[in-house]
Amino acid sequence: MESSAAVETMEAIDASTPVLAVFVDRAAGNVPLQDDPAPSHVDPLREQADACLDGLHEVAKVEARLAALKVQLTAGYANAEKAMASPAESPQDRMVREMAVTSEIACVLTISERAASALLVEALELTTVRPLTLSGLQAGSLSWQHARIMVDETANLDPAGAAALEAHFLDPDAPDPARGCPAGELVPCRFRAKVRTWRERHHPVSIEKRHARSAADRRVEYAPDRDGMAWLSAYLPADQAAGIWDRTTAAARVMQGPDETRTLTQLRADAASTWLLTAGLEPEAGLTEVAGGGAVDDRLPGQVPAGLVPAGGVPSPAAQVLVTVPALSLLGLTEEPAMLSGYGPIPPSMARALVADAPSFRRVLTDPHDGAPLEIGRTSYRIPKPMRQWLRLRDAKCTFPNCNNHSLDNDADHLLAWARGGPTGISNLAQPCPKHHRLKHNTAWTPTAASANDPPGWTSPTGRHYPSEQPDWEPPRWPPHIHALLKALDPVVPDQPRVPQSTDLPESSAPPGTAPGTGREAA
Repeated sequence: MESSAAVETMEAIDASTPVLAVFVDRAAGNVPLQDDPAPSHVDPLREQADACLDGLHEVAKVEARLAALKVQLTAGYANAEKAMASPAESPQDRMVREMAVTSEIACVLTISERAASALLVEALELTTVRPLTLSGLQAGSLSWQHARIMVDETANLDPAGAAALEAHFLDPDAPDPARGCPAGELVPCRFRAKVRTWRERHHPVSIEKRHARSAADRRVEYAPDRDGMAWLSAYLPADQAAGIWDRTTAAARVMQGPDETRTLTQLRADAASTWLLTAGLEPEAGLTEVAGGGAVDDRLPGQVPAGLVPAGGVPSPAAQVLVTVPALSLLGLTEEPAMLSGYGPIPPSMARALVADAPSFRRVLTDPHDGAPLEIGRTSYRIPKPMRQWLRLRDAKCTFPNCNNHSLDNDADHLLAWARGGPTGISNLAQPCPKHHRLKHNTAWTPTAASANDPPGWTSPTGRHYPSEQPDWEPPRWPPHIHALLKALDPVVPDQPRVPQSTDLPESSAPPGTAPGTGREAA
């Protein structure tokens, strides 16, 4: 174990203790206000509330530092046991020793051996090849969940690619640092989404190959639950899943009304159930009705019932799906991933299929140096459809801190009200979800200024500022001969992003017995 690193972590924890004690005393009202020329103007309840928030912020830092210490102690124990092993240790003896180490850690921490094994892998990774992530834990700027995501998402990348991913999000001096708020200020699910997007763009194996392999695992799963309920989940290609979600959302919104008591979530479930249970199930040739309801299938092998789609014929989504495709990728000149709104990077072949079946599409000009869209101006109060789509490109989701509500559900809103002189332009628009739209108009939560490419941040009633999460635009990937020509004509044209070396991927990165992308045990 790196003794100096562990000592530094312990010192940081010790330094946090008196700070936390002050916040706890203030929160309990035990510390009188001092050096205040007008103490009567200070609200003691507001002082206690602020102290509680400050204390929570310090507690989060302490928890991160304790996680760093836990990682260092875990890795230190495993390394010490390895050092005590015989140099002539056989593979069988090594396997038994590693099992014993895992079992010891599991018993000491009162966790399962599977959890202990995962902790060991993460601890050894963080203490050997993820220095920036471990430093973030020690400083309290990253949580343990963020560190685990970094370890998970750098798996199967070559060392240079994994180091580049870590530096992009955690090193402000990197050649191309992440935009927007720091990684530690994103909730873990949003941090994973941003990391996954970068990883998909820079993965050593083509997204087409990885998608083809994963698509073979598509399935529908059924899991009984309590209280007469059950879970029905589907593992599908992203365009189909996004289309189903958007279509059920649109149907649910149509069913909403003054006399409708069901929530939007309930209406989505009812719409999906209605479609699945009624589509193509009427008695027809080849289906014989039986007493008590139901039917017996006496069709010939390979005969498809009416209303269902034959093998290989799943249609492109007949729904409002927004996909951004680089022009050269659309033409088949490059294999740069496209971006599916509400999901992230998708294979270019999937994007071409969506565009081919789309009733219409809109050209969006982007900056060739950084890939950011260029602003479109408007002067009327009414927000036209092209500008709403532009908002979806810029924001992708609700702009409130850590809200994950996708843009299809959200409202276009003037940051500075039209009645108070606010223009109808991208820089004065955002799309909060209905919940945070109400929060803006009924509380002191206030959005900050936006720009053509940057969503607004927010300021809380207590005066704390939360910067916006911003998309990581990237310059287009030109074919080598075109890039060389452009570079000769304009030296300012950026260099092409590094293409990592291809490596063999395991069949699945999910733990045995789990459904991909769910973390739940497979049925």
